[in-house]
Amino acid sequence: MKQRSMAEAAGRSQRQLRVGESLRHTLAAILNRDLLDDPVLAGRSITVSEVRVSADLANAAVFVMPLGGEALEETVTALNRASGFLQRHLAAELDLRIMPRLSFQPDRSFGQANAIDRILRRPRVRKDLQGERPDEPEDSNGTA
Repeated sequence: MKQRSMAEAAGRSQRQLRVGESLRHTLAAILNRDLLDDPVLAGRSITVSEVRVSADLANAAVFVMPLGGEALEETVTALNRASGFLQRHLAAELDLRIMPRLSFQPDRSFGQANAIDRILRRPRVRKDLQGERPDEPEDSNGTA
């Protein structure tokens, strides 16, 4: 019986992951060149955090976050308007038989990471993580 890789276990093949990473790197470089003639995107630094490609390689969900999270929804809308332009530039730079149709999505993982960080910084949680019990009194040496 053949053992499945972690990517296959997560539902994506090595090919999907490889194409997604190629798209992510190339798309980030294209966005960095500031080629888009859109006032919402002009001069805006945009992070392309992940590209998830469908099994048939026909569609790609592109997860993005503008620097500082400012104007997230407007940025995503503008990128979706420019998706055809970006697809043409990607096609010129990548050697893919099928160029996936791009669908830009807001990457909300940054906000989730910040929320988890805030929880971990709470004094009671920090004590639990350090192995102290908040209800146990400390002795004179500072240990429980």
